[in-house]
Amino acid sequence: MNARSRLPMMALLLMVFLCIPRLEAQLLKKLGKKAERAAERTVERRVERETEKKTDAALDSILEPGSGRNAPSKENVPVAGNDPPPPRQTGTGNENPGMNNPENSGPIEIYSKFDFVPGDTPIFYDDFSKDFIGDFPSKWNTNGSGEVVTLSNATGKWLAMVPGYSTYYIPDVPALPEEYTIEFDVMATGLDQKTASTAIMRVMLSDNPLFKSGNYAAADIPFCQYHPVGFHVRNSRGDINNNIQGDIRKAVMNQPHISIAVNKERFRLWVNESKYIDIPRMIPVDHNLSTLKFEVINFKDGKERIFIKDLKVAEGGVDLRRKLLSEGAVSTNGIMFVSGSAEIQPQSMGIIRQVSQVLQEDNDMNLLIIGHTDSDGANATNLALSKQRANSVRNILVEVYGVAPARLTTEGKGESEPVASNDTPDGKAQNRRVEFKKQS
Repeated sequence: MNARSRLPMMALLLMVFLCIPRLEAQLLKKLGKKAERAAERTVERRVERETEKKTDAALDSILEPGSGRNAPSKENVPVAGNDPPPPRQTGTGNENPGMNNPENSGPIEIYSKFDFVPGDTPIFYDDFSKDFIGDFPSKWNTNGSGEVVTLSNATGKWLAMVPGYSTYYIPDVPALPEEYTIEFDVMATGLDQKTASTAIMRVMLSDNPLFKSGNYAAADIPFCQYHPVGFHVRNSRGDINNNIQGDIRKAVMNQPHISIAVNKERFRLWVNESKYIDIPRMIPVDHNLSTLKFEVINFKDGKERIFIKDLKVAEGGVDLRRKLLSEGAVSTNGIMFVSGSAEIQPQSMGIIRQVSQVLQEDNDMNLLIIGHTDSDGANATNLALSKQRANSVRNILVEVYGVAPARLTTEGKGESEPVASNDTPDGKAQNRRVEFKKQS
């Protein structure tokens, strides 16, 4: 290669050497951007994984409180054995946490306008405490089948009603008066989008003391999940036969409390805090509707299960405000507490609301609130518990209804002043009561 031809080659090589640093910089820059994007994607994926874990945990805590992500699922299925699980001391059910603290009392606020007032003279009460698991309850009768069970996610004993056209009734109730209330809890399992639109629990008031309908008034509580079918009401007289709108699909899946008030011809029904039926002239008063019956109809046998517990029938349910204003005192066992605790069950709010209205009506009235218990447990424990329960009622009057604290004092009597025998569930129910007395 001659000198003249080497000059262009050298110039080319020189240009290449001069461009190498620039090319390296561009290459490194591109590699840096790729590494940066890869790092960003790695961080994004990690953030997504952590976010997904936290979201799953949050959903678990909402949909299945108290369970971890890997915790085994629990269903409300009958539990074998002769002894029920111990009463829960700190909760009223899946939907009623925090009832003791008025500052954290969502359910109490919801029930603050609840106007159901339970009767104050017990006629019948059954918590199945005297019955063995697996037996049909001794106080009931049926032309079908059923048994007393315990449930894995619920306290106390329950009557499992066998789906079909079976009738369940209480022959020990001699006669229903003109004015009375009925309360009970319901648990349903196995319901889904295929549950029939005609799957109902029928509550019937009848003049037939056996299994026939006779003259009657009846309300059907729906359990259908795919459509809000509402309630069906009718009577044997024929003037009442109608469907009443009401979407209780979520309620029936969460252990609802059913409250019924009969005041002569008038029939009212609440599911939890909401009133769905109020018919002024539904009860045929020309017939003595003295028998309470339940029917469980059109559920899929073996899968869909219906359970009932804590049935309470009590005479009264009338306006307690007039009695407190005129007589200056009223005693009621309609304020219910969680077993062994001072936690007020929200369905008790109707009575407390009426007491608050009396205090609003008479600004000069001050009240003494006295708590009483049954004889279960030690004397000292019951004495302290009765005082705590009176304080819980006072706290609701102050925090929810705005009553001045200075107008309310409390006292606990424990088991020292029974009004009935503590040897039966009925007697114990009467002894668990709260008194309100006007103070001069």
